[in-house]
Amino acid sequence: MSLTTGPAPTATAGTATAVGTATAADGAGVGPLLRQWRLRRRLSQLDLALTADSSARHISFIENGRSRPSRAMVLRLAEHLGVPLRERNSLLVAAGYAPAYRESSFHDPDDPAMAAVRSAVDTLLRGHQPYPAVVLDATHDVLAANSGMAALLGGVHEQLLRPPLNLIRVALHPQGLAPRIANLGQVRRHLLERVERHLAIRETEPLRRLHTEVSRYPGPDEDDDDGGSTPSAPAVALPVRLRTAHGELAFVSTIATFNSPLDVAVSELAIEFFLPADPATAQIVRREFPSAG
Repeated sequence: MSLTTGPAPTATAGTATAVGTATAADGAGVGPLLRQWRLRRRLSQLDLALTADSSARHISFIENGRSRPSRAMVLRLAEHLGVPLRERNSLLVAAGYAPAYRESSFHDPDDPAMAAVRSAVDTLLRGHQPYPAVVLDATHDVLAANSGMAALLGGVHEQLLRPPLNLIRVALHPQGLAPRIANLGQVRRHLLERVERHLAIRETEPLRRLHTEVSRYPGPDEDDDDGGSTPSAPAVALPVRLRTAHGELAFVSTIATFNSPLDVAVSELAIEFFLPADPATAQIVRREFPSAG
């Protein structure tokens, strides 16, 4: 089991809405579904054929239903199209095959494999204390968090902290962190673009509803778009500058995902680690929010 760190998956923003979102449950065959994914990725049939070691003629026959792809072919095309595991299962079902990837629940107490995942994640969360860290699902709902999140969530309205707590909603809601984020304009743009990138990769109704909801939240005035104190040193990544009773805290974050997952739930997990962006933040957090152990 390994973890790779880096930014969230990227794709051309906006492509998700250019193509329909039929699924196997809608009765669409595997050909039209593969065509939709190809168009999402803005690839021609020849482009896909070259990368998947096939021919444009074969790709065309598969897409128009004249040829039934083998199980291996479906998986190979899905791999080269960057199709998420959940949708790869849908493609296999639409082609008449059994799903290839198990679909577990992160909190299933009777699943020993997920118990191992939770143990590994818990080690990472504890190891990052006293700094905040959180485990997110594909819709940015919080599945687990460490005690360091208290440094971020103080003052958030109780209603927003009830399960399922959504990190994007908490950050941008008028009764969430938004009034205390000094550079709200920058953070708001970043988070909206982050959701849009996820939509371009995998458009789901819950994620689309979240984007619609949070994009309607009030933002800062243009004249005060990115107000707040000026960083003492050039930033290497966009910080979240948060006003607190202990002074202004500045965090940058990195995201970790499981490498080569074989389970749908594991493939959709993301662990976000918040790191102090300056020495003052590190000092305040260590003093005011010590690790709970």
